[in-house]
Amino acid sequence: MTEITLDLSDSMRKIVCSAFPKAQRVIDRFHIQKLACDAVQEMRIKHRWEAMQEANDDMENVKLEGRDYIPIRYENRDTKKELLARSRYLLFKSADRWTNNQNKRAKILFELYTKLKKAYSLSHSLRMIFAKNTFKDADRLSMAKWYNKVEEAGFHSFNVIAATFYEHYEDILNFYNNRSSNAAAESFNAKVKAFRTALRGIRDEKFFLYRLALIYAYLH
Repeated sequence: MTEITLDLSDSMRKIVCSAFPKAQRVIDRFHIQKLACDAVQEMRIKHRWEAMQEANDDMENVKLEGRDYIPIRYENRDTKKELLARSRYLLFKSADRWTNNQNKRAKILFELYTKLKKAYSLSHSLRMIFAKNTFKDADRLSMAKWYNKVEEAGFHSFNVIAATFYEHYEDILNFYNNRSSNAAAESFNAKVKAFRTALRGIRDEKFFLYRLALIYAYLH
């Protein structure tokens, strides 16, 4: 059976359904994982804005009292807003890949923000589900349990993921048939965009496609 990997674009899905009606559609796992990571980052950013506002309020208060502002620092010497700003990259990674500094920062972060810890755990567990080399039916159960945990958590930032799972459930699970990815297409798309940018726009479309074909053939 013909298999086509695609992202979450509705227009791309319509094109595939129209041009290849009998093909098996596979939603690229990395687009799903990105949604989970983005949801975690959305929560972190919200807390960071709150911390910045809190720091501004404290500065105004001590200024009115004629005192110098001395921010509270945690054991790793981060202030609250620094902690949230510097936690960005560790939330993208598995805990076993954290540096010593990131481990210390994560410990403080998750003690302060338990909901953020739970959101990170949900994102990480989704990554682990995709990483397992198991059968489709087994992962159908794992996905269903994960979906239930997302609903129970009630995080607003994860609502998009829940809706995406509901709409594309079978296409997402088709990943486990051959563990296919559209990484090659994404890489080629990035090359096309970079080439177009380097040319500062396109006037002769046919010549552009001709040059693109030559360069792509040469690179591959």
